[in-house]
Amino acid sequence: KLFVSSKKYIGDETVISIESREKLGKEFGISPVTARLIRNREVIGEAAFERYLYGSLKDLYDPHLLKDADRLTDILKVKIEEQKPIRIIGDYDIDGVMSTYILYRGIQHCGGNVSTQIPDRMKDGYGINENLIDQAKRDGMDTILTCDNGIAAISEIAHAKELGMTVLVTDHHEIPYTEENGEKQFLRSNADAIVNPKQRECAYPFKELCGAAVAWKVLQVLYEKMGFALEETYEFLENVAFATVGDVMDLTDENRILVKEGLNRIHRTKNPGMRALIFQNHLEPEQINAYHFGFVLGPCINASGRLDTAKLSLSLFLQGEEEAAKTARELVELNQQRKDMTADGVEEAKRVVEEHYMSDKVLVIYLPQVHESLAGIIAGRIREAYHKPVFVLTKAEEGVKGSGRSIEEYSMYEELCKCRELLEKFGGHPMAAGLSLPEENVDKFREKINACANLTEDDLIPKIKIDIPMPAAYADAGLIREFAVLEPFGKANIKPQFADKNLSITKAFVVGKNQNVLRLNLLTAAGEAVSAAYYAEKYGSAEVEKAFRGQINKLRIMIVYYPEINEYNGVESVQVIIRNYQ
Repeated sequence: KLFVSSKKYIGDETVISIESREKLGKEFGISPVTARLIRNREVIGEAAFERYLYGSLKDLYDPHLLKDADRLTDILKVKIEEQKPIRIIGDYDIDGVMSTYILYRGIQHCGGNVSTQIPDRMKDGYGINENLIDQAKRDGMDTILTCDNGIAAISEIAHAKELGMTVLVTDHHEIPYTEENGEKQFLRSNADAIVNPKQRECAYPFKELCGAAVAWKVLQVLYEKMGFALEETYEFLENVAFATVGDVMDLTDENRILVKEGLNRIHRTKNPGMRALIFQNHLEPEQINAYHFGFVLGPCINASGRLDTAKLSLSLFLQGEEEAAKTARELVELNQQRKDMTADGVEEAKRVVEEHYMSDKVLVIYLPQVHESLAGIIAGRIREAYHKPVFVLTKAEEGVKGSGRSIEEYSMYEELCKCRELLEKFGGHPMAAGLSLPEENVDKFREKINACANLTEDDLIPKIKIDIPMPAAYADAGLIREFAVLEPFGKANIKPQFADKNLSITKAFVVGKNQNVLRLNLLTAAGEAVSAAYYAEKYGSAEVEKAFRGQINKLRIMIVYYPEINEYNGVESVQVIIRNYQ
């Protein structure tokens, strides 16, 4: 069939009166439609509206509110002044690379004796570990400073302390805990200072910073104590924004400001590595938006940590123009290789699911031959295909490693805590997690994680959230341009979605370089003509054939869409991009 859907369409339940919309629109110089869209994003009250629309660096929260920020920077200041060797240990994804870069350049600027180490995904695994600690000790390091990791490294940090090292932790991941009699007992390492906004005792008002943002906040406090102007930290905003989008953080509150400010700066970036990466992807700095961070540039940085070493990505941002051009080319090639390998892995994962596990509420897919670095990407694609929590496990040098991607109704980290006796190591967020376990526990893990799952059938139905039911012909070019005030788009601040129903198709034709765009001429229930485009693979049925020939047909569709301005041969026209249909 052409129009089949197992999705649930949900209109936004926010109630905002016409009077309120018109008042907010008049006050802020926007249309009532835009005012409603902003309110739909849980922005309540005039002060919150103003922060959403016009929030700037002066609206950022005080970094001193971060628990241990002053303690950590007091220690770091002494270490810098005494020229004690400091080893930064980051992580192999975009957030870890950006965090490492920010702290390395910042401590260098303060005159510190600093070096970096990023774990090898295959050899070391995630975050700080005893191998890296022992290496730091052999290299004569006095202090270890973590970024984007360390909060769960209880035994590893204990080992570093036994060796007489100072350990400073900056992180943003969930705080590890054990559960006894239904009560959570949160765990804390004996690091000398821990900065993580998710700590229960932390007074910082926004908990959803990425690792790079936490590192940057710490650097702000350090610069203040070292006598440098706060404005000197702003050169790193492009890196904070890159990591915030790349690590799929909520683009709300402070993150929204950080990404907006970072994008403004990346449009005129002076970093040779950043410029080389942009040019190698056939873009210009002034074109870059949040989409490019998440889906074009970011995957190139992550590819090195997956298939080679993330040290390559870090080196990109430390190089001059000639070297950076070469490194950027290598990263783009690695990313293309990663794409091809991922496509093969996704197909194999789908085959395994459909042959063995379709009835499971939580999919645990063991793919021994798949490169372990691709497990998370494949898990994400399978989650999209089946709308279920997914763990993809692969054969590692020792045992089995894997990554999970979840749905909103299922807290992955909390569910893994219920299976901790089967696992060697795990950590993460409600929506994503990493784990390792013995191969003989794979089937036991699949059984227990499903036995513990309290997911209902309704939970497993994909939900398409709609902002406003709005006639497809309503938006004009002026309103579409106004929607730019809602950017940057991303997690928790997605592009608006509108819906219209009872549209008839007067003409359908396939276009595009790869013949993968279906262009439609539609007629609304009120008789207004609408141009639409939908990106897909196959269409069929007799009525559709009539539509392709421009003949009268019985097709009537409901669409979820976003309007945009299409420019062709210098002529602008309004069209809608169909996201879903029924």
